[in-house]
Amino acid sequence: MGSANNSSSAARKARIEEMRRAERSRERRKRTLVIAASVVVVAGLVAGGVVLADSKSGKKDTAASSGNGKDGGDVNSKSSGDSGQFTTGKDGVRTWKGTLSRTHVTTPVSYPMHPPVGGNHNPVWADCNGDVYTQQLHDENAVHSLEHGAVWVTYTPKAAKADVEALAAKVKKTPYSLMSPYENQAAPLILSAWGHQVAVKSASDPEVDKFFADFVQGPQTPEPGASCTGGVMK
Repeated sequence: MGSANNSSSAARKARIEEMRRAERSRERRKRTLVIAASVVVVAGLVAGGVVLADSKSGKKDTAASSGNGKDGGDVNSKSSGDSGQFTTGKDGVRTWKGTLSRTHVTTPVSYPMHPPVGGNHNPVWADCNGDVYTQQLHDENAVHSLEHGAVWVTYTPKAAKADVEALAAKVKKTPYSLMSPYENQAAPLILSAWGHQVAVKSASDPEVDKFFADFVQGPQTPEPGASCTGGVMK
């Protein structure tokens, strides 16, 4: 009887010990898996950080090396990225034949024409929702407005006051247009759009209405419908 009880007790102890060993084994496997998973996660984060850094670096290098980048990449360059020349139509409208770059730059740009009709430009546009400015704008901001489909009216001190006032009135009632003084231009009154430009004799020149009709949000617009508000502070 005593022998049977001792045998049963030994068997229970053996089963308990076996269960403990199995539990310890499971715990060891669990710890191993957790450690392995942590290593994988950390390695993935490190690798992802390296790829992201390389990607950003690559984008910057690409933008910096491209003189003809599209809208959105910021580079530090004084070049307009433009190449080509104007051709003049029978109506007097000059059209740029060649390349007009569209890279964003944060430095002053040297344009091949004045006022400019395209090229690399500042990331911030000049407000062009019928805005009339009393001071000369930065070319780089105004070119961004042209990219959005605006017509830009500019004038020198030689322009007649009545013409300036009449054109200002037209601009104020025309979304996607803006007006500002501009000293360094060949004629007293000039209208510009992306890739197009015309000198007019007066505010009553028939070409004024025609130019507005053709080029305010016209087919030349690189970014039709883009905002003309929220840009440069007046």
